[in-house]
Amino acid sequence: MFCLLIGYLAYFQIVKSESVINSSYNSRLDLYAEHVIRGDILSGDGEVLATTSVSDDGTETRTYPYGRMFAHAVGYFNNGKSGIESTYNFNLLRSHSFFLNQILNDLKDEKNMGDSVVTTLDYDVQAAAYNALGSNDGAVVVLEASTGKVIAMVSKPDYDPNTLASEWDSIVNDDSNSVLLNRATSGSYPPGSVFKIFTTLEYIHENSDYSTYSFTCEGELSIDGNEIHCYHNSVHGTQDLITSFANSCNTSYANIGLTLNISSFQSLMEDMLFNTTLPGTLSGTASSFTLSSDDSTGKIMQTAIGQGDTSVTPLHMAMIAAAIDQDGVLYTPYIVDHTENENGTVVKQYRSSEYGTILSESDAAILQEYMSAVVSYGTATALSGQSYDAAGKTGSAEYDSAGNSHGWFVGYGSKDGYSDIAIAVIAEDGGSGSSSAVPVAKAVFDCYFNQ
Repeated sequence: MFCLLIGYLAYFQIVKSESVINSSYNSRLDLYAEHVIRGDILSGDGEVLATTSVSDDGTETRTYPYGRMFAHAVGYFNNGKSGIESTYNFNLLRSHSFFLNQILNDLKDEKNMGDSVVTTLDYDVQAAAYNALGSNDGAVVVLEASTGKVIAMVSKPDYDPNTLASEWDSIVNDDSNSVLLNRATSGSYPPGSVFKIFTTLEYIHENSDYSTYSFTCEGELSIDGNEIHCYHNSVHGTQDLITSFANSCNTSYANIGLTLNISSFQSLMEDMLFNTTLPGTLSGTASSFTLSSDDSTGKIMQTAIGQGDTSVTPLHMAMIAAAIDQDGVLYTPYIVDHTENENGTVVKQYRSSEYGTILSESDAAILQEYMSAVVSYGTATALSGQSYDAAGKTGSAEYDSAGNSHGWFVGYGSKDGYSDIAIAVIAEDGGSGSSSAVPVAKAVFDCYFNQ
């Protein structure tokens, strides 16, 4: 027992000490602030995203040069903390300045400069995503598929962290907009047709002859009094599986849903990280999948096309797209590359970590083919014929009984000489994903692959 106690204390002091110190409940952090000027937060390409200015009388003011653009990713420091300001609070309040300078400052009763946190965010891509989303509420998440680096993270409606303190009361009392919510990580949305990625995967698992699938779409499907309509009642005619996917044929996928083994479907969704906390420090709301074998025909049909009670976050869908691009291998998302002292010397380097293989290479290859078809001749042809190759899935997710829809695009892009990137776009009340989300993805791809 004594040896176990000593071992636990050593583990606590060496392994767990930083996470305990960094807890928002730990008043010890206030002592760091008495001796250290809070460090800067930088983009991966060197833009200052948050800094502390010190006046002649010693008053410290936290400022955010790009205001709203990075608000949810960087977070805020007044009235509590969020985002990177919260997660890496401890790092920002540590100083690894030259030790003689630290001693001299202590003798003069002056503060040392805190370490800077250098993110993985790309300023140009962030700006492209932010501007392309425009007046739409929603979110954009861009990941480097082969590492998990967060290249861009946008959430709207947004706020100005520079004026947050003075506007705090009006913001927290506004129940309709939830501007402090990071929709990229914690926005819970019906997936609409982007969910057909999973329905397709389950159908393939259960049917080795999936390539012979055929269905005649007449624009609507009625079974046991449950009606499913294709978007705007479009009539797609005879569809095989890949054209059903490319054209986002709701009636075909409702038909497919009724053939699936629901228990097997549940197991697949667990493998796809539904109903669980996502890996990494960015996880927010868990995506939800609740279909069971006891559910009605109507709910099964609705779930198969991405409606029903299923909900997803943009971060989760970007991770799925990244795994498909990487032949089934998923990398844990991360948003900080390293910390450095005031002279630019690296203090701590954060590295890519492989979460694991969440789908087989053969499954990934099929989905790659199907998602390429969406761009070649399906619902995202605006992405075809570019200097880069793109693949993905659009979605129009109804969120009320009147049929109003959010627009989705989930996919990835590649080009020789560049790392592949995965993206998820949700444009609230945007209608079809083709008209509202695909243009945002195109603006991001255009920016990234032409830098």
